[in-house]
Amino acid sequence: MEPTSTLLIVDDDAGIRTLLADYLEDNGYRVHTAQDGAAMARVLESEQIDLIVLDLNLPGTDGLTLCRNLRVGSSLPVIMLTARGEPLDRILGLEMGADDYLAKPFEPRELLARIRSVLRRSQSQSVAVEAGERGTLHFDGWTLDLTARHLVNPEGVIIMLSGAEFKLLKVFLDHPNRILNRDQLMNFTHGRDAEAFDRAIDIQISRLRQKLNEDARAPRIIKTVRNGGYTLAVPVTAGAAS
Repeated sequence: MEPTSTLLIVDDDAGIRTLLADYLEDNGYRVHTAQDGAAMARVLESEQIDLIVLDLNLPGTDGLTLCRNLRVGSSLPVIMLTARGEPLDRILGLEMGADDYLAKPFEPRELLARIRSVLRRSQSQSVAVEAGERGTLHFDGWTLDLTARHLVNPEGVIIMLSGAEFKLLKVFLDHPNRILNRDQLMNFTHGRDAEAFDRAIDIQISRLRQKLNEDARAPRIIKTVRNGGYTLAVPVTAGAAS
């Protein structure tokens, strides 16, 4: 666990905010809370946050919209909470860019485990960059900046990625023209924390294709291999950071 990590709990239920804040502080985290999107924005403006625990059902702007808006300019890790356990809610949360999802009611220790897992993945990416994985990867006119962890499209426009999206795209770029099945992709991106649920990889690949402006019916860059998985079907070259 990283004891200096700072978390933001966004939930309109004051009891849940207090319960989670007390529990997570007892486990070594600094915790801020917010009851809605406006309060969340104020905290993000004034504090350096490492991860957001974001309730889906908020008054005013809902959690899905807040997560989607956050993804326009940030790769800050997000764990989505919801009172509904429907698979569609989980899919929507991931499509909006959440890194993980937890349905209420839940045990605080389960949330703690997921926070540790998401932070560990996020921090391992940062460590890899600091250890020398600096520079860029180029493919089909696109550039993945390994330092800033964002995409740059052929017109030079920056496209923000969630932590999960960055990790998944990096796996494809590290293994071009290799067929990777869902289990391999889960292991590459989540390691021992991999959780095989519904079609999580399919959802994340769908999001990547959207950001790459791919035709969903005939993708050129990340292709589906029938009964096999997926493959990055374009050449990849490495370059120095600008």
